[in-house]
Amino acid sequence: MAMKEDSNLELLIDQLADLIIKSKRIVVFTGAGVSTESGIPDFRSPDGIWTKYDPEDFTYQKFVSSKEARKKMYGMLEESGLMADTNPNPAHYAIAELEKMGKLDCVITQNVDGLHQKAGNSEDKVFQLHGNMVRAICLGCNKRYPLGDVINKVKQGVDDPGCEKCGGILKPDAVFFGETLPHRELNEATSRSAKCDLFIVIGSSLVVYPAAYMPTYAVNAGAKLVIINREPTHMDRASHIRIYEGAGETMLKVMERVRGSNT
Repeated sequence: MAMKEDSNLELLIDQLADLIIKSKRIVVFTGAGVSTESGIPDFRSPDGIWTKYDPEDFTYQKFVSSKEARKKMYGMLEESGLMADTNPNPAHYAIAELEKMGKLDCVITQNVDGLHQKAGNSEDKVFQLHGNMVRAICLGCNKRYPLGDVINKVKQGVDDPGCEKCGGILKPDAVFFGETLPHRELNEATSRSAKCDLFIVIGSSLVVYPAAYMPTYAVNAGAKLVIINREPTHMDRASHIRIYEGAGETMLKVMERVRGSNT
Protein backbone atom coordinates (compact mmCIF):
# COMPACT_ATOMS: atom_id res chain seq x y z
CA MET A 1 0.00 0.00 0.00
CA ALA A 2 2.80 2.41 0.96
CA MET A 3 4.53 1.75 -2.35
CA LYS A 4 1.35 2.61 -4.22
CA GLU A 5 0.93 5.84 -2.25
CA ASP A 6 4.59 6.77 -2.84
CA SER A 7 4.31 6.11 -6.58
CA ASN A 8 1.10 8.14 -6.71
CA LEU A 9 2.87 11.06 -5.02
CA GLU A 10 5.73 10.82 -7.51
CA LEU A 11 3.19 10.92 -10.34
CA LEU A 12 1.52 14.02 -8.90
CA ILE A 13 4.90 15.72 -8.51
CA ASP A 14 5.73 14.91 -12.14
CA GLN A 15 2.35 16.30 -13.23
CA LEU A 16 2.87 19.52 -11.27
CA ALA A 17 6.36 19.97 -12.72
CA ASP A 18 4.88 19.53 -16.19
CA LEU A 19 2.19 22.14 -15.45
CA ILE A 20 4.84 24.61 -14.28
CA ILE A 21 6.92 24.03 -17.40
CA LYS A 22 3.91 24.69 -19.65
CA SER A 23 2.61 27.69 -17.70
CA LYS A 24 3.52 31.29 -18.43
CA ARG A 25 1.79 33.19 -15.63
CA ILE A 26 1.88 31.47 -12.24
CA VAL A 27 0.40 32.85 -9.04
CA VAL A 28 1.49 31.20 -5.78
CA PHE A 29 -0.70 31.58 -2.69
CA THR A 30 0.95 30.77 0.65
CA GLY A 31 -0.35 30.28 4.17
CA ALA A 32 0.86 29.28 7.62
CA GLY A 33 1.93 25.79 6.45
CA VAL A 34 4.89 27.42 4.68
CA SER A 35 5.94 29.56 7.66
CA THR A 36 5.70 26.77 10.24
CA GLU A 37 8.34 24.80 8.33
CA SER A 38 10.72 27.67 9.15
CA GLY A 39 9.86 27.33 12.85
CA ILE A 40 7.36 30.21 13.01
CA PRO A 41 4.40 29.52 15.31
CA ASP A 42 0.96 29.13 13.75
CA PHE A 43 -1.95 31.27 14.96
CA ARG A 44 -4.92 28.99 14.29
CA SER A 45 -3.69 25.42 14.67
CA PRO A 46 -4.94 23.27 17.61
CA ASP A 47 -1.87 24.29 19.64
CA GLY A 48 -1.37 27.66 17.94
CA ILE A 49 -0.91 31.14 19.39
CA TRP A 50 -4.65 31.81 19.79
CA THR A 51 -4.93 28.85 22.19
CA LYS A 52 -2.51 30.65 24.51
CA TYR A 53 -3.72 34.24 24.07
CA ASP A 54 -7.15 35.81 23.70
CA PRO A 55 -7.49 37.37 20.22
CA GLU A 56 -9.85 39.95 21.72
CA ASP A 57 -6.87 41.44 23.54
CA PHE A 58 -5.21 42.28 20.23
CA THR A 59 -7.78 44.28 18.29
CA TYR A 60 -6.78 47.44 16.44
CA GLN A 61 -9.11 49.51 18.59
CA LYS A 62 -7.56 48.28 21.86
CA PHE A 63 -4.01 48.73 20.58
CA VAL A 64 -4.62 52.34 19.57
CA SER A 65 -6.56 53.35 22.66
CA SER A 66 -4.65 51.58 25.44
CA LYS A 67 -1.02 51.74 26.48
CA GLU A 68 -1.58 48.52 28.44
CA ALA A 69 -2.81 46.77 25.28
CA ARG A 70 0.37 47.84 23.48
CA LYS A 71 2.51 46.45 26.30
CA LYS A 72 0.57 43.18 26.13
CA MET A 73 1.13 43.00 22.35
CA TYR A 74 4.89 43.46 22.66
CA GLY A 75 4.97 40.87 25.44
CA MET A 76 3.08 38.38 23.27
CA LEU A 77 5.44 38.96 20.33
CA GLU A 78 8.42 38.23 22.54
CA GLU A 79 6.97 35.20 24.36
CA SER A 80 5.35 33.53 21.35
CA GLY A 81 8.52 33.18 19.31
CA LEU A 82 7.10 35.24 16.44
CA MET A 83 10.09 37.58 16.57
CA ALA A 84 12.72 34.83 16.54
CA ASP A 85 15.31 35.13 13.78
CA THR A 86 14.08 32.66 11.15
CA ASN A 87 15.24 31.65 7.71
CA PRO A 88 13.44 30.63 4.52
CA ASN A 89 12.87 26.93 3.88
CA PRO A 90 12.90 24.95 0.60
CA ALA A 91 9.34 26.06 -0.26
CA HIS A 92 10.35 29.74 -0.10
CA TYR A 93 13.44 29.10 -2.23
CA ALA A 94 11.41 27.12 -4.78
CA ILE A 95 8.98 30.01 -5.20
CA ALA A 96 11.89 32.45 -5.58
CA GLU A 97 13.33 30.13 -8.25
CA LEU A 98 10.04 30.33 -10.18
CA GLU A 99 10.56 34.09 -10.34
CA LYS A 100 14.14 33.69 -11.62
CA MET A 101 12.78 31.39 -14.34
CA GLY A 102 10.34 34.09 -15.45
CA LYS A 103 7.36 31.89 -14.60
CA LEU A 104 6.05 33.70 -11.52
CA ASP A 105 3.57 36.54 -11.83
CA CYS A 106 3.35 37.07 -8.07
CA VAL A 107 3.14 35.58 -4.59
CA ILE A 108 -0.01 36.25 -2.59
CA THR A 109 0.64 35.48 1.05
CA GLN A 110 -1.28 35.39 4.31
CA ASN A 111 2.03 35.23 6.17
CA VAL A 112 3.56 38.22 7.93
CA ASP A 113 7.19 37.09 8.24
CA GLY A 114 8.82 38.56 5.11
CA LEU A 115 10.50 35.23 4.30
CA HIS A 116 9.52 35.30 0.61
CA GLN A 117 11.59 38.45 0.14
CA LYS A 118 14.39 37.00 2.27
CA ALA A 119 14.45 33.96 -0.04
CA GLY A 120 14.88 36.18 -3.10
CA ASN A 121 11.43 37.18 -4.34
CA SER A 122 11.20 40.80 -5.48
CA GLU A 123 9.32 43.12 -3.14
CA ASP A 124 6.98 44.17 -5.97
CA LYS A 125 5.99 40.55 -6.63
CA VAL A 126 4.94 39.76 -3.04
CA PHE A 127 1.47 40.84 -1.92
CA GLN A 128 1.17 40.51 1.86
CA LEU A 129 -2.57 40.50 2.45
CA HIS A 130 -2.17 40.52 6.23
CA GLY A 131 0.74 42.97 6.34
CA ASN A 132 4.03 42.03 7.97
CA MET A 133 5.76 41.75 11.32
CA VAL A 134 9.12 42.85 9.93
CA ARG A 135 8.48 46.55 10.48
CA ALA A 136 6.47 48.92 12.63
CA ILE A 137 4.63 51.93 11.25
CA CYS A 138 3.87 55.25 12.90
CA LEU A 139 0.12 55.84 12.92
CA GLY A 140 0.78 59.57 12.90
CA CYS A 141 3.25 60.18 10.06
CA ASN A 142 3.65 56.70 8.47
CA LYS A 143 7.39 56.55 9.20
CA ARG A 144 8.55 52.94 9.30
CA TYR A 145 10.94 51.29 11.73
CA PRO A 146 12.34 47.73 11.99
CA LEU A 147 9.97 46.04 14.43
CA GLY A 148 12.92 44.30 16.08
CA ASP A 149 14.30 47.73 17.08
CA VAL A 150 10.99 48.62 18.73
CA ILE A 151 10.92 45.30 20.61
CA ASN A 152 14.50 45.89 21.78
CA LYS A 153 13.50 49.28 23.22
CA VAL A 154 10.72 47.57 25.17
CA LYS A 155 13.26 45.02 26.47
CA GLN A 156 15.52 47.88 27.55
CA GLY A 157 12.72 49.35 29.65
CA VAL A 158 11.05 51.88 27.32
CA ASP A 159 7.44 51.51 28.38
CA ASP A 160 5.66 52.58 25.19
CA PRO A 161 8.06 53.41 22.33
CA GLY A 162 6.80 56.24 20.12
CA CYS A 163 7.79 57.69 16.78
CA GLU A 164 11.08 59.62 16.92
CA LYS A 165 9.79 62.01 14.26
CA CYS A 166 6.30 62.96 15.49
CA GLY A 167 5.79 61.10 18.76
CA GLY A 168 2.96 59.02 17.27
CA ILE A 169 1.98 55.48 18.20
CA LEU A 170 4.11 52.74 16.63
CA LYS A 171 2.18 49.67 15.48
CA PRO A 172 3.41 46.41 13.96
CA ASP A 173 2.62 46.69 10.24
CA ALA A 174 0.43 43.57 10.29
CA VAL A 175 -3.35 43.61 9.96
CA PHE A 176 -5.00 43.46 13.38
CA PHE A 177 -8.50 42.24 14.22
CA GLY A 178 -10.92 45.03 13.38
CA GLU A 179 -8.58 46.48 10.73
CA THR A 180 -9.22 46.34 6.97
CA LEU A 181 -6.85 44.55 4.63
CA PRO A 182 -4.45 46.79 2.67
CA HIS A 183 -6.45 48.10 -0.29
CA ARG A 184 -3.71 48.00 -2.94
CA GLU A 185 -2.56 44.48 -2.05
CA LEU A 186 -6.10 43.11 -2.08
CA ASN A 187 -6.90 44.71 -5.45
CA GLU A 188 -3.66 43.48 -7.03
CA ALA A 189 -4.13 39.98 -5.64
CA THR A 190 -7.68 39.81 -6.98
CA SER A 191 -6.68 41.08 -10.42
CA ARG A 192 -3.66 38.82 -10.79
CA SER A 193 -5.55 35.74 -9.57
CA ALA A 194 -8.05 36.27 -12.38
CA LYS A 195 -5.29 36.57 -15.02
CA CYS A 196 -2.99 33.63 -14.21
CA ASP A 197 -2.88 30.31 -16.05
CA LEU A 198 -1.75 28.31 -12.98
CA PHE A 199 -2.65 29.00 -9.34
CA ILE A 200 -0.69 27.06 -6.71
CA VAL A 201 -1.88 27.04 -3.09
CA ILE A 202 0.87 26.04 -0.65
CA GLY A 203 0.30 25.54 3.06
CA SER A 204 -3.14 27.11 3.44
CA SER A 205 -6.44 25.58 4.54
CA LEU A 206 -8.25 28.48 2.80
CA VAL A 207 -10.44 29.37 5.77
CA VAL A 208 -9.56 33.06 6.21
CA TYR A 209 -11.43 35.49 3.98
CA PRO A 210 -11.22 37.52 1.81
CA ALA A 211 -7.80 35.98 1.07
CA ALA A 212 -9.37 32.54 0.52
CA TYR A 213 -11.41 33.86 -2.42
CA MET A 214 -8.28 34.11 -4.59
CA PRO A 215 -8.24 30.50 -5.90
CA THR A 216 -11.92 30.83 -6.81
CA TYR A 217 -11.15 33.89 -8.95
CA ALA A 218 -8.40 31.92 -10.70
CA VAL A 219 -10.55 28.83 -11.37
CA ASN A 220 -13.48 30.94 -12.58
CA ALA A 221 -11.15 32.61 -15.08
CA GLY A 222 -9.96 29.24 -16.44
CA ALA A 223 -6.68 28.71 -14.57
CA LYS A 224 -5.59 25.31 -13.34
CA LEU A 225 -5.57 24.96 -9.56
CA VAL A 226 -2.98 23.02 -7.53
CA ILE A 227 -3.25 22.63 -3.75
CA ILE A 228 -0.36 21.46 -1.56
CA ASN A 229 -1.58 21.27 2.04
CA ARG A 230 -1.65 18.55 4.69
CA GLU A 231 -5.27 19.30 5.66
CA PRO A 232 -8.36 19.31 3.39
CA THR A 233 -9.68 22.58 1.95
CA HIS A 234 -13.05 23.58 0.52
CA MET A 235 -11.40 23.96 -2.91
CA ASP A 236 -10.03 20.40 -3.14
CA ARG A 237 -12.70 19.25 -5.58
CA ALA A 238 -11.92 22.14 -7.92
CA SER A 239 -8.20 21.37 -7.98
CA HIS A 240 -6.40 19.86 -10.94
CA ILE A 241 -3.72 18.38 -8.65
CA ARG A 242 -4.10 17.81 -4.89
CA ILE A 243 -1.05 16.90 -2.76
CA TYR A 244 -1.50 16.15 0.97
CA GLU A 245 2.14 16.70 1.93
CA GLY A 246 4.43 19.31 3.45
CA ALA A 247 5.35 22.44 1.53
CA GLY A 248 9.14 22.30 1.53
CA GLU A 249 9.72 18.65 0.66
CA THR A 250 7.09 18.73 -2.08
CA MET A 251 8.36 21.91 -3.76
CA LEU A 252 11.96 20.70 -3.50
CA LYS A 253 11.05 17.60 -5.55
CA VAL A 254 8.90 19.58 -7.99
CA MET A 255 11.66 22.06 -8.79
CA GLU A 256 14.19 19.22 -9.23
CA ARG A 257 11.90 17.87 -11.96
CA VAL A 258 11.44 21.32 -13.51
CA ARG A 259 15.20 21.92 -13.59
CA GLY A 260 15.78 18.43 -14.97
CA SER A 261 13.54 19.15 -17.92
CA ASN A 262 15.74 22.11 -18.91
CA THR A 263 18.99 20.14 -19.01
